[in-house]
Amino acid sequence: MTHSRSVRPFYRPMRPRRRDEPHRAATPLELFFDLCFVVAVAQAANSLHHYLAEDHLAHAVTGYVTVFFAIWWSWMNFTWFASAYDTDDDVYRITTLVQISGALILAAGVPSAFTDGDFTVITYGYVVMRLAAVVHWSRAAAGDPAHRPAARRYAIGVTVVQLGWLLRLLLPDEWGVASFVLLAVADLLVPAVAERPGMTPWHPRHIAERYGLFTLIVLGEAVVGVSVAIQDGLDAGEHGLWLIAAAGAVIVFALWWLYFDRPNEAPDRLPYSLIWGYGHYLIFAAIAAIGAGLGVSVDLERHLAHVSGITAGYAVAIPIAIYLLTVWVLHVRRQQHGAVVVAFPVVALLALLAPLGPGPVYVLAALLVALVALTVLLRRRDVGPSASSTPP
Repeated sequence: MTHSRSVRPFYRPMRPRRRDEPHRAATPLELFFDLCFVVAVAQAANSLHHYLAEDHLAHAVTGYVTVFFAIWWSWMNFTWFASAYDTDDDVYRITTLVQISGALILAAGVPSAFTDGDFTVITYGYVVMRLAAVVHWSRAAAGDPAHRPAARRYAIGVTVVQLGWLLRLLLPDEWGVASFVLLAVADLLVPAVAERPGMTPWHPRHIAERYGLFTLIVLGEAVVGVSVAIQDGLDAGEHGLWLIAAAGAVIVFALWWLYFDRPNEAPDRLPYSLIWGYGHYLIFAAIAAIGAGLGVSVDLERHLAHVSGITAGYAVAIPIAIYLLTVWVLHVRRQQHGAVVVAFPVVALLALLAPLGPGPVYVLAALLVALVALTVLLRRRDVGPSASSTPP
């Protein structure tokens, strides 16, 4: 008996995927793409941890915000493109692997960006990723006549902005921040301009799944960062770190719970989808920063950090507040009502007050546990006793 099997072609026309395609799930290539970005996220979080612990606060925050933008923006653009045009031919796979190579180059440049303010390697890695995206969009323009104007605008816009990033390397250092802001805004405007002729056919549920998966990856990186800090202390014979480890674990567990409390889906209208997609920069960056802040708290307990207890507390409290407020805006206000909608900003405010008292990490863990408990209780009340007693 012979068995026929489909063979993946080297090249096929890049046709759009259906927005209502059932059972759309992340592909192995997409998952591999995400995992390779872990290296860059880890480098950014580790550098933030180090410079916060050394009390170089302005340098730490500026370097982290700029580096994480490059990481997030490259990931996000591939994610939305793949949701609309994943052909899975050999050319598509090779081009995506080039993008992954750019991510690894970017990760290699993170330490020099933090230490010396030298963004040369990061820029090269970023440009490699983005120019590979131009190849994707050029193929989409050729294979999808209905969305050809949008695809062409993407290809042209990305190319022009990448030339700007390369020219930025020639500018004097004192122009660094202003030029970064200008080019970052230009990058952010490309999708807003390109999608106006007609939105590309990305899949709302698939996008929500992809964002959820990257949230899990960043949460995992936060866990790893805290675990490494704890392990270093134990190796040095310092066994009084278990309470901080427990509080850190509770904080990360609560962050996971609050993000995935209810099913989520990306909005399907252009202005709201841009707000939803761009807003996740704050969620991803905040989670990684929380892991770095918890590492600073461990260093403070070990007498290795050169910051005060209040500063170490705010290294955790500020990203927690940013995370809660962003989840509140993007998820909670769209899906829920009543007391839980008020609870998120209230807990964010209380989180900002926690470092002013003793044991801020433990107070923050308690606040997040209380918020999780409130969301669970209110959800059960909304469902009602009849639904909760219905067998699966």
